[in-house]
Amino acid sequence: MSAPHAAGTARLTPDELRELFLFEDLDADQLAWVAANGDVVDCAAGTDVSVEGEPAECFFVLLDGTMTMARRVGGSEVETVRTDSRGVYSGAVQFYAGDRITQVYPATVRAVTDCRFLALPAGPFAAVFRQWYPMAVHLLEGMFVGNKNAAELVGQRERLLALGKLTAGLTHELNNPAAAAARATSALRERIAGMRSKLAKLSDGHIPGEMLGALTVLQDDFVARIGPAAELGALERSDLEDELGEWLEERDVARAWDLAGVFVAAGLGPNDLERVADAVAPSFLPAALQWLAYTVETETLVAEIAESTARISALVDAAKQYSQMDRTPHQAADLHVGLDATMTMMSGKIAPGVRVVKDYDRSLPRVPAYAGELNQVWTNLVHNALDAMGGSGTLTLRTARDGDRALVEIGDTGPGIPEELRRRVFEPFFTTKPVGQGTGLGLDVSWRIVVNRHGGDLRVLSRPGDTRFQVRLPLEEPGAP
Repeated sequence: MSAPHAAGTARLTPDELRELFLFEDLDADQLAWVAANGDVVDCAAGTDVSVEGEPAECFFVLLDGTMTMARRVGGSEVETVRTDSRGVYSGAVQFYAGDRITQVYPATVRAVTDCRFLALPAGPFAAVFRQWYPMAVHLLEGMFVGNKNAAELVGQRERLLALGKLTAGLTHELNNPAAAAARATSALRERIAGMRSKLAKLSDGHIPGEMLGALTVLQDDFVARIGPAAELGALERSDLEDELGEWLEERDVARAWDLAGVFVAAGLGPNDLERVADAVAPSFLPAALQWLAYTVETETLVAEIAESTARISALVDAAKQYSQMDRTPHQAADLHVGLDATMTMMSGKIAPGVRVVKDYDRSLPRVPAYAGELNQVWTNLVHNALDAMGGSGTLTLRTARDGDRALVEIGDTGPGIPEELRRRVFEPFFTTKPVGQGTGLGLDVSWRIVVNRHGGDLRVLSRPGDTRFQVRLPLEEPGAP
């Protein structure tokens, strides 16, 4: 492609400039300055007039022809504007801010047909523009800088709110197993003390050694049966407890009904207690049964503590996976791990009336991604879906392969998004929530992460009872063979 070049010493006259809407209200001196400093440049079809990211040196006004404007998104160009309207402008459009911001071209402008442009040098134009319109410059600068600062502050607030929600949910989830472990530990201390007391009575020299040996064998057998004990229905459990309670009362065992509940919970029945009665003399039976009951309870409490601590470890692992602690920011990521970690972190937000359905394609390969940032996307989409359903409905998480991209779809059965709002959901600060309940940045942040950061695509399909946000991510790095 050839570079744009000035058409000799061609200039527009003040009368020709006044035909352009940008300059129609300038006075004679202002028009004279533009006429003296503006070059007319010819651009052949296919020529780049300005290139995104390069230093912004000129302010361009289209005189003839058709031009396009494009932005780089994830390694590929996306056309944003195509126009042949005489007088439209591009290039150094923030020239008025001078060195307060980095002056680079925000987009690539390309000539579709042979074009002619008026090119004004950004630096000198900024100097005279400030003299001509000092108040307008202040307003423009204030609006630009103010919006930028507001976006940064609200974005920080959005992240803090999201962190607060996740912290509250994680604290709630951790509290349950931690409290269960604390209760079990307290009960275990009592059972161990009771077991020591009963063991002292059994081993005070009055019980024969062979009886104590038989009890030890029964103890090991009873403990081994605790884990795989079958689940019982409420009625079946009640019948077994009644049967064991009567058996114990007939043999004058104290706390008969309490012991019956302990033995039934461990999967033990009358035949097992008969084995104890056959192993010891009747005078030692109550102490032997209570000692075995303490043993069974102790083992049950140890299992409960192990389960609670395992749950705590799983939650901590999920939190580490969600935040990507101790991991490189960009990696080949398993999308399902991130989705599951997000659901674990948000489990406290899922109302009892919401059913969660996971339709995962486990053959989906790993995706090159910033996994921690994608977890923020899943959080935003799941949170919006839960809000839309209002505590009742079905939340669906689906993954699939879509050509050379991975598809992640998060759907809900809420009322849907009206068509007139669907076009705006990804705009910054746009929200359908009541004042104070949403910043309007969640979907904008998600869009930036998916589209700008990963070169993917984020779109929404919606009708009443079926809203789906679809995220498509490249399976290979941009530019990879």
